[in-house]
Amino acid sequence: MKPRRIRPSLVIFVLLNSAAGLVATAGAEDSPVASMVRSHCLDCHQGPEAEAGLDLASVSVSISDQNSDVWVKIHDRVSAGEMPPKGADQPGDRERAAFVETLRTELMQRLTQQHGEFGRVRGRRLTKVQLERTLHDLLGIDIPLATHMPEDARTAGFASVAAGQSMSHFQMQTHLSVIDRALDEAFRRATSAEPDEWSKEYTAQMVARDNPRRRCREPEMLKGSAVVWTGRTTFYGRMPATAARTDGWYRLTLKASALNPPKDHGVWCTVRTGLCSSSAPLMAWAGAFEATDKPEEWTFETWMPAGHMFEIRPGDETLKQARFSGGQIGTGEGEPQHVPGVAMHSARLEQIHRGPDNAWIRGVLFDEMTLQPGNKKGTSVKLVSTSPKKDLRRLLHRFAERAFRRPVTNEEIASYDAMVRESFESGVSALESLRMGYRAILCSPRFMYFHEDAGPLDDHAIACRMSYLLYSSMPDDELRQLADAGKLKDPAIRRRQVDRMLKDARGRRFVKDFAAEWLDLKDIDFTEPDRRLYPGFDVIVQESMLAETHHFLQTLLDENLSVANLIDADFTWLNSRLARYYGKPNVVGDELRRVSLADDDMQRGLLTQGAIMKVTANGTTTSPVIRGVWISERLLGVEIPPPPQGVPAIEPDIRGAKTIREMLAKHKSDTSCASCHVKIDPPGFAVENFDPSGRYRERYGTADRKQKTERPVVDASFDLPDGRHFDSLPEFQQLIVADPSALAANVARQLLTYGTGAVCGFADRDVVSEIVHSSADGGYGFRTVLQNVVSSETFLKK
Repeated sequence: MKPRRIRPSLVIFVLLNSAAGLVATAGAEDSPVASMVRSHCLDCHQGPEAEAGLDLASVSVSISDQNSDVWVKIHDRVSAGEMPPKGADQPGDRERAAFVETLRTELMQRLTQQHGEFGRVRGRRLTKVQLERTLHDLLGIDIPLATHMPEDARTAGFASVAAGQSMSHFQMQTHLSVIDRALDEAFRRATSAEPDEWSKEYTAQMVARDNPRRRCREPEMLKGSAVVWTGRTTFYGRMPATAARTDGWYRLTLKASALNPPKDHGVWCTVRTGLCSSSAPLMAWAGAFEATDKPEEWTFETWMPAGHMFEIRPGDETLKQARFSGGQIGTGEGEPQHVPGVAMHSARLEQIHRGPDNAWIRGVLFDEMTLQPGNKKGTSVKLVSTSPKKDLRRLLHRFAERAFRRPVTNEEIASYDAMVRESFESGVSALESLRMGYRAILCSPRFMYFHEDAGPLDDHAIACRMSYLLYSSMPDDELRQLADAGKLKDPAIRRRQVDRMLKDARGRRFVKDFAAEWLDLKDIDFTEPDRRLYPGFDVIVQESMLAETHHFLQTLLDENLSVANLIDADFTWLNSRLARYYGKPNVVGDELRRVSLADDDMQRGLLTQGAIMKVTANGTTTSPVIRGVWISERLLGVEIPPPPQGVPAIEPDIRGAKTIREMLAKHKSDTSCASCHVKIDPPGFAVENFDPSGRYRERYGTADRKQKTERPVVDASFDLPDGRHFDSLPEFQQLIVADPSALAANVARQLLTYGTGAVCGFADRDVVSEIVHSSADGGYGFRTVLQNVVSSETFLKK
């Protein structure tokens, strides 16, 4: 490093200011921190041209809210031996240790004091998913609500982090709209005399085209079955007979078989819903199945708005495709082309409700009060009460306790009671007045936000922490009863509750909810692999990849397997379509099943699963930088700072003339880039053998069909930051799983961030270490880590 000329007056100014700050924090002018700054930092980090923009002359050494993040970074770089940089004058081991320990102590004292006064997390509100689930459980309804709300901002990957949340006028208006939708549906069902559920049987003739001679996109009748051939015509296989009468949940039971299936597998078909018209081209996923020569039955459940219909068609992109002209298909056009198809023999369509029935909703809203027709025609209803004001107050109090997720006093609901009483006395019906009161309660900050006081949480706040971690919804009856009895501070009871909740139907959603944000699986639709480069990828493969990852994580949780399986595992979950896509033999059927993996299999562990490889690529090319940052932060627990300003991104060479390694070599010659790339590149290059569609490759692909030279070979070798070398992905995996405690620490931090609403910081490090230490005897099992997170001091405090 080239030495700088420093003005003596500036040095004296900096040292005096630094020393003044150090006296305030360390209690002595010659503290280890002051000595380190004076001897090893000021040469590079002072003035307007300070290295990395860190001007220690302008940063007080006295730890405060404004500079604690800066001193945390300094602590970490010095303790890791990254600073002072190589080539600069280095402190001795004792000097470095004294600096790190002194600074650590001061940081811990300051941050602990801050958390004790204000709490780790400030003003956390329900996310859109949590709001939808809470309204479902509170009111017993099942209509989609999250789709009517704007996307939540994500901080450190999670929408639940309070620091990234906001409440604008638009969001408030959206909240009011969603509350009205929810209450309208609850009151409609509670006051409805007739249930919504119905069912209808369909013959093949009923779902096929009504005019056999007409060229259209509906199934055709062939030998007593409604037939759809393989083809890429949009909306081919739509069935207008299944159009939804009203918005609602529908269950389709289908009996079908394959036509002209390939010799080694069946005909994979997609089940989707939509208006199936050019004015509304988007389709919703309902499921998939593999039809064979033998007729079988499958059942699918999906939400459909009124007018939407089912579309069933072969969806396997590897099948031979029929050619149809003019965008329509005539009867008999597919059969002479000898392409695969699906023959539908019968179907049953049911409108259903997910969750409680109307009587349960009636009890939630009106308790034991009776309803009577409000007019002679019976088109309206009214609440019957001999003491309406008293009953309305009682119902409000009862509803508020469930909505606010804790006991409430009469004083806390006095304003709601006054509003309802005034409405009723002005001539508004008891039913409408009650609805107004419920609406006001659901728009209260006590409903929208978590009620937590600084310091240890009370039992009801603990119940909410546990419930929103595992259910993404309000506490159930058993948790509420334990909170009322003051029993949730007992670690043994909490452990039993975690086990119980994970077995509940709502707890079975935990893995999907957590992985959607932790692993970015909610973004899997954002890119589409180029079909020219990665043939065979289709929506069935993508949905199977998601299911593979969900089943894999659920297995880790159910069997309490080590978090080391995130990096390397001897099993996965596959169906026949995904196994064929990956090139794995002997997997039969459309249900996912557990498959053992050989030691030399390259696709081992969550790290290499197709869903992960897809969300970390752009559909055309892969980047070790993007994947390296993602793996470091999401799986390895290594924080990567943002790139320096003015450093251009690496543009991929789509011609395939250069490898990404060759392009990165020049990029890393910048010293400001190299310090981060030493952490980023090893995991990024380790998985470079996987293309953007999730398949293993030995060579890079290219979009240039005229290229005559041989495609470049993928080189997955690199050195870890500590100097250990690996030549391949398996070697990298073995180096990482050699220390599962680091992986456990990362999982603990991710769970704490997701469950508490605050990113794990410096003050949480000791707690994370305790969680990891307590998980060691259990082999760092996923469930053990989760249980220890719920028992941790950080989880049980605001």
